[in-house]
Amino acid sequence: MRKYTPKDNVQGKAKYTDRFWVAPRVPRESFDTDSHFSAVHKAMSEAVDVLDAYVELGQLVIHIRPEDNIAALEVLKNRCDYAMCSELSAIDYLAQDGEFEIFYQMLNLKKAKRTRILTRIKENQAIESIVPLYAMANFAEREMYDMFGITVNNHPYLKRIIMPDDWVGHPLRKTYPLQGDEHAAWYEVDKIFGKEHRDVIGPENRDPGRIDRYDSQRFSRVGYEVPFGAQEAESETEQPIEYSKQILVDYTTGSEVLDTRK
Repeated sequence: MRKYTPKDNVQGKAKYTDRFWVAPRVPRESFDTDSHFSAVHKAMSEAVDVLDAYVELGQLVIHIRPEDNIAALEVLKNRCDYAMCSELSAIDYLAQDGEFEIFYQMLNLKKAKRTRILTRIKENQAIESIVPLYAMANFAEREMYDMFGITVNNHPYLKRIIMPDDWVGHPLRKTYPLQGDEHAAWYEVDKIFGKEHRDVIGPENRDPGRIDRYDSQRFSRVGYEVPFGAQEAESETEQPIEYSKQILVDYTTGSEVLDTRK
């Protein structure tokens, strides 16, 4: 068996143990080599405080302050022809830096250029909604609120979009257990039957590799077929499996072969 490694405080531990090894980073280039990116940076610098700017993977990346997100996106939309916000979400850097990184992926359809706006907020800090500028942000900001717990001010309908309204925790945070916490294990049992039936039903099984041959409701029980829901003892006898006698079928028999391809 594989040696067990404790999973306690995984985010606080270094991934690489070699102190002299440096993880490779995507190369960054100057935006001065591209006339469009230079114009975008100039227009952005006139409206907001640009913390950093560079070209990475063929797209312009601009770091701004969180309170300037509306002003920055207004510049991109009204002055730089970025008519589409193709994606927005967040990244959990709470264990590393104590912050969330929020990104806005912008697309210029006329010149086929992409610009990425990055900003960082604290755990309990809110961000302004960009729904008045880009309607697609409606569901994206709700997902960010649902998965990360980031509050979006002035959103038209800020509520969970994937998880139930009474769900505890935010699944895309790195501190959220991979198989769910205690609340997730008992959620459906408590919701449908009530907490008083926990001892009778048991916690929800979230192991995707689990197979129970004696469960006649969730498994086919090949070779041990019984009526649905039947309670069988472990000392049951195996039944012969009937296989099809004709294993290989030649479906090309009798088909015509065209002399010339149309």
